[in-house]
Amino acid sequence: MTRILVVEDNDNMRRGLCDMLEADGFEPVAAADGTEALASAERNRPDLILLDLMLPGTDGARVLKALRAVGVDSPVLVLTAKSDEDEKVRLLGIGADDYVTKPFGRRELGARIAAILRRAPPSRAIHIGDIVIDLSARTVVRAGVPVSLAPKEYDLLVALAQRAGTVVTRATLLREVWGYESDVVSRTVDLHVLELRKRLGSERIVTVRKVGYRM
Repeated sequence: MTRILVVEDNDNMRRGLCDMLEADGFEPVAAADGTEALASAERNRPDLILLDLMLPGTDGARVLKALRAVGVDSPVLVLTAKSDEDEKVRLLGIGADDYVTKPFGRRELGARIAAILRRAPPSRAIHIGDIVIDLSARTVVRAGVPVSLAPKEYDLLVALAQRAGTVVTRATLLREVWGYESDVVSRTVDLHVLELRKRLGSERIVTVRKVGYRM
């Protein structure tokens, strides 16, 4: 599912945008300020970022520069109340892919989102901290160093990484990675998680007692 990060400090606007995106089949992720936006973008690597220009603490232009500085290359659609041509040219010059001027209609915003996503190559890598999982090549790199994983260890890592920050039950992992039925009792997941922790660091995968794991 296409993930879109919504960076907007106005609660009503942020909720409205998230509801609209969800209704259109996207996976919205929300941030209320620049600090949250940077952390979320690095953690979730969204397919698109909707970035409000007027944010508390630091403006959207500085957030945009910071995103590009830390290597977040997700396309950015700036939401701005400014209609000044020079300002729009400046935004495009520092890394924005497009902009829409407030107030805007749902159809216009939807069209601009669709246009950007058509131009953007699909993301085939998952970035979590210093770990990069290349889904096309089935490779894993940690802090620039390749990590050797067995096939099922890799599949388990992807299943956890694609839901980073959320709890994944053992039953779900057994079903998705090994094809087991949900009522099978097995230590398979636990043993493979142990191997992943040895290779990636014990702090990467957290045990949620009696439920499963969270990356």
